[in-house]
Amino acid sequence: MIESRAFREAYEKFYNVGIVPVVVFSDVKEAAPLGECLLQGGLPAAEVTFRTDAAEESIRILSRNYPDLFVGAGTVLTIDQADRAIGAGAKFIVSPGFDEEIVQYCIDRDVPVCPGTQSPSEMIAAMKMGLDHVKFFPAELSGGVKMIKAIGAALTKMRFMPTGGVNAANATDYLSCDKVFCAGGSWMVKKDLMQAGEWDKVRGLVSEAAAIVRKVRTPAE
Repeated sequence: MIESRAFREAYEKFYNVGIVPVVVFSDVKEAAPLGECLLQGGLPAAEVTFRTDAAEESIRILSRNYPDLFVGAGTVLTIDQADRAIGAGAKFIVSPGFDEEIVQYCIDRDVPVCPGTQSPSEMIAAMKMGLDHVKFFPAELSGGVKMIKAIGAALTKMRFMPTGGVNAANATDYLSCDKVFCAGGSWMVKKDLMQAGEWDKVRGLVSEAAAIVRKVRTPAE
């Protein structure tokens, strides 16, 4: 498996954050206030999806202005997007599927990458490239926690980032699974709330998500 310090530190950050907000920006003007909400609310990370034209510049704004925020790019489908994201300051790359070229591109540049996987075959392919942490997507539609436990019983060293259908109601179940290093979700960074500038509501949802992480992962006194 990859022994890179950058990869190991990234996995540790993912674990400590617990729930990574998956963000779709409609306008770069939303980046700065969201950065404040994430830090104040207790989830100091953001997976900025490359679904809109605002993604690249939003990553740049967050990376430059919020050094305590663990910022990466999601929905990365091409090497060009990966290159632009890394150039903008992305500290990690996430993709919805397993693309060997994108994975190798990131490994060659020592940029932590979590490719999307759904089947054991894709996970084994990722393992052959040195990865032991992958995205599980779409999590709920693919069997959820039960599926992760079943696959994890065979692929004992693999750890998962379930994304897709993860929400406030089931996040505890995912985070309680020892095969899960973090989960990805968008319920606390709702697009309509950001577009409307309702940052107090966003901050409240972020705080509630952070509380779930603390409850599950803070050892009992």
